[in-house]
Amino acid sequence: MAIAPPSLHKSLYAKYPCVSHNFRFRHSLRFSCRPFRFTARASSGVSLETDLSIQKNQTEEADLFSCPVCYEPLIRKGPPGLNLAAIYRSGFKCKQCDKSYSSKDTYLDLTVTAGLRDYTEVKPAGTELFRSPFVSFVYERGWRQNFNRRGFPGPDEEFRMAQEYFKPVEGGILVDVSCGSGLFSRKFAKSRTYSGVIALDFSENMLRQCNDFIEQDASILASNIALVRADVSRLPFSSGSVDAIHAGAALHCWPSPLNAVAEISRILRSGGVFVGSTFLRYTSSTPRIIRPFRERILQNYSYLTEEEIEALCTSCGLTNYTRKIQQSFIMFSAQKP
Repeated sequence: MAIAPPSLHKSLYAKYPCVSHNFRFRHSLRFSCRPFRFTARASSGVSLETDLSIQKNQTEEADLFSCPVCYEPLIRKGPPGLNLAAIYRSGFKCKQCDKSYSSKDTYLDLTVTAGLRDYTEVKPAGTELFRSPFVSFVYERGWRQNFNRRGFPGPDEEFRMAQEYFKPVEGGILVDVSCGSGLFSRKFAKSRTYSGVIALDFSENMLRQCNDFIEQDASILASNIALVRADVSRLPFSSGSVDAIHAGAALHCWPSPLNAVAEISRILRSGGVFVGSTFLRYTSSTPRIIRPFRERILQNYSYLTEEEIEALCTSCGLTNYTRKIQQSFIMFSAQKP
């Protein structure tokens, strides 16, 4: 298993107690929300100090994930660490609303509807399309490759561009929102640039496909990556807890881009960076006579103009907006002040 340099461990652990010192899977450590009891003896000074330190770490372990209902930090019971094995064997509970969350299949379900049996909610057609097992399977097997017809430079170049934008937050926690089958989540995790990568999507089948790809690469399987099911308009993280957020070819699929970006702004820490890419409805070079037709053709998705994307980020409190455009492709970056 790859281990980060000691100096990086020390600084990251102080900032992100949810990540263990050596990122290893510890079988003996358990978390509990029951009251902490101890008996003080003259000879137990060192032992008591150690136990109190462990208890402190147990409480802080849940600080990253929060309840999607009330945004209270979740109490975690199980092994520590931000990796597939630790998350799978952990249970999470909200101390405010008493709602419980656990790993389902291969991912941690942190949606508001998690665990509900008597209620189902149908999302817009664009959202439901990507929950299909077929679309999840073909996404990296032909679907995503067609994006180059609209100006997308390809996953490798898009990853390089995103990494340039993320340089100010290297070593932090990165959330890959609407990750799909984890095309970029896996690249971020494999780069070892971040202390932890969270692949987040609303589609159950996309997350299962992501897990299948991860299991085929031992280097990614051993990295600090977690799979989380969540709604982009109700992200299960504490305010100001995340360093970097990536949303590749995703913004146009969101039912409400405004609500989603507002949530992204909420969970970003000061100095945190948001990087997104999407299809533009049209660019400044698109002839005006063609623009009304493109609006009709693309009305089923939230394709925006470059001006609208900048206004969207600005209205949600993000600054230092910058972008790169190639045909209908746009990659943009904005920062939390």
